[in-house]
Amino acid sequence: MTAIENTALGRLESEGRLLNAVLKGGTTKTGRFGFRGDIALKFQAQVADEKRPPDYSIEQVLTIAQEGEGTIPVLAGYLHSFAYLADVATVLDGALSPDGSYFMFCNNIDLLAKYQTKLDGITFRVLPCDESTVWKEMMDLVGINKNDIKKLDAGGKLDYLLDEAKKLDLAYNEISYEDGLKRMEPVRNRNENRPV
Repeated sequence: MTAIENTALGRLESEGRLLNAVLKGGTTKTGRFGFRGDIALKFQAQVADEKRPPDYSIEQVLTIAQEGEGTIPVLAGYLHSFAYLADVATVLDGALSPDGSYFMFCNNIDLLAKYQTKLDGITFRVLPCDESTVWKEMMDLVGINKNDIKKLDAGGKLDYLLDEAKKLDLAYNEISYEDGLKRMEPVRNRNENRPV
């Protein structure tokens, strides 16, 4: 059984940042730990011992970490605002690798935009996400049909998807973080057009 403490996710776990887990445990690959959930980026001020939800997080995170390795090889997640990318680089500092594959789906970028932004030597692929999920967007991006993986368990599905995602060689237009801040649009209300 892979222990989270022995992976690059260990520090985030000890800081109480891994929340709302749909999957948090070993996968089908030996020594690999999988996580699907949220990674808190900014905590609210806590009063006494009450637990408050974070101000904001990387939501719908899909990631894996190998036992004994210091960095996360691949991670996909949703950011409510492109501006939070700086917090991602800070919170995950030391846990990401220049060779890793990192996909951030943002609420407030042009729906036709796809670019990459480098922060502290780490490249993030920034993609739009509108009324969809990170899981569905990643499945589309790597070209997996859900029938390809329907017989696998939760850990097996995550392994399959992220192993394929690591192979993607996507070169998007590179822009600076500052440029991204200038281009970003107002954050859309996710619940705006939803039927009640």
